[in-house]
Amino acid sequence: MADRVVVIGGGIIGLSAAWALRKQGWTVTVVTNRDFGYGASRVNAGWVSPGWAEPVPSPGLVRNSMKWMRSSSSPLYIQPSVRPSFIRWLVEFWRHCNAKEYWHGVEALAALGRQTFGHFDELRADGIEFEEHRDGILFVFQTPQGLEHELDAFARFTPRNGLQFQGPIVGDDLRELEPALTGKIYGGVWMTQERSIRPDTLNAGLVKWLTEHGVELRSRVAVEGLTIDGNKVTDVVFDRGRLETDAVLIAAGAWSPQIARYAKRRVPIEGGKGYSLDYTPSPVEIRHPIEIFDYRHVITPLDGRTRLAGTMEFSGANAVIRPERVESIVRGTADIIRGWPTDLSIPVISSGLRPMAPDGLPIIGWLPGYRNLAVATGHGMMGLTLGPSTGAAIADFMTTGGTRELLHPFDPARF
Repeated sequence: MADRVVVIGGGIIGLSAAWALRKQGWTVTVVTNRDFGYGASRVNAGWVSPGWAEPVPSPGLVRNSMKWMRSSSSPLYIQPSVRPSFIRWLVEFWRHCNAKEYWHGVEALAALGRQTFGHFDELRADGIEFEEHRDGILFVFQTPQGLEHELDAFARFTPRNGLQFQGPIVGDDLRELEPALTGKIYGGVWMTQERSIRPDTLNAGLVKWLTEHGVELRSRVAVEGLTIDGNKVTDVVFDRGRLETDAVLIAAGAWSPQIARYAKRRVPIEGGKGYSLDYTPSPVEIRHPIEIFDYRHVITPLDGRTRLAGTMEFSGANAVIRPERVESIVRGTADIIRGWPTDLSIPVISSGLRPMAPDGLPIIGWLPGYRNLAVATGHGMMGLTLGPSTGAAIADFMTTGGTRELLHPFDPARF
C-alpha cells in the first residue's frame, strides 16, 4: 500500500475520505484553498436521507426546467451562458432526464448509501461529536393529486432501498404530528428512519478527530499543479512550495474540474447554487424536518435554530445571493407554517455551490490513465448523506481495490 496521500478539498467528502484513509493506515494531508467545511458542506439542509437519494435529472425535468428558466425565483434557475463547457454540460444533463437512467441512478445511489446510518454511527463511536436528530422527514402537499403522485414514487423506492414511511397522513392526524402547518397543506408522508444533522458541527468534529489522529490540515492553500510521471502523480504543487506523495484524491467539490485539468482530464462538474436561511432562535416551533413538495424547499429544526434551505441555481461559480430566490423560500415557508415571519432581515443568509455531474451521479474512482490519482465529487444535494459512505468506499478502493463493483456506476471513465 502507498503510504502518503494528499486529499485536495476540505468539505464533507474530503474530510470523510481523510477519516477513512487514516483508519486504513495512510499518512494523510488535507489541503483546501478555503476554510474547512466551506460552502455547500456548511449551508446544506442537514438531511441524512439515503432512503430518498435520487439523481437530479429525472423524467419530466426538461419540460419543467424550460418553464422555470424564465423566472429567477423558480426552484431551478439556469442563467443563460455561452460558456462552451456549460453548454456541453447542460445538453448532457437534459439527455439524462429519462426514466431508464433515473432508476438506474436510484439503484446505484441506494447501494452506495446502504450503510449510511452505520457509517454515521461509526463516526460517533470514534469519538467524533456532532448534533444529530432522528425525527424522520415529513413531506407535505397542498393537493390530493400531489400526495397521490408521490405516494406512488415512495412505493417504487421502497424495494430498491428499504425506504420506511407512513402515509398518507391527513386532517387531524397530520396536525397532531406537526401542529405548525397551515390549512393550505392537505396531507403528508412521513419518512420515519431519516436523520438530520447540523452540518457545521460534523465538519468541526471531523477536523478535531483528524487533528488528534496525526492528519496534517492545511487551509487557504492554493493547488497550482500536479507533477506527473507517466501514469502517476508524484507531487502536488502549491502556491507556497510542493508536497511529495504516493497518491492524490481530488475531493474539491465544484472546484474539482480545475484540479483535474492539471492532469489533463475532464471532470464535468458545474456548481448548482443552493441557499440556506438560519433563524436563531426559531420564530415558530417545528417538530420535524419538512420538505414542501410544491415549492421544492425544506425546513430543518435544529437545537436553538431553524434552517430553511433549497433551490438550484446554475449561474456560474459565485456566491452571489439573489434576493428574489431568498424571498421565494421565505414566502413558501410562510404559506405552510403558521406565523412564520416574512421579514428578510431576520435570518442569516448563506449560499454554497453543490457539485453537479450531468447525469446526477457522483464521480468516484481513478481518473482514466492514472493509477494513483483518484476523484470523489459530484454528489449534488447528497454530499452530507453520502459523505461518510463515499469516504469509506474510496478509502477501501484506493487501499485494496475493494468496493470496485460498488463504485462502478460512478467511474470517472464514463465521461
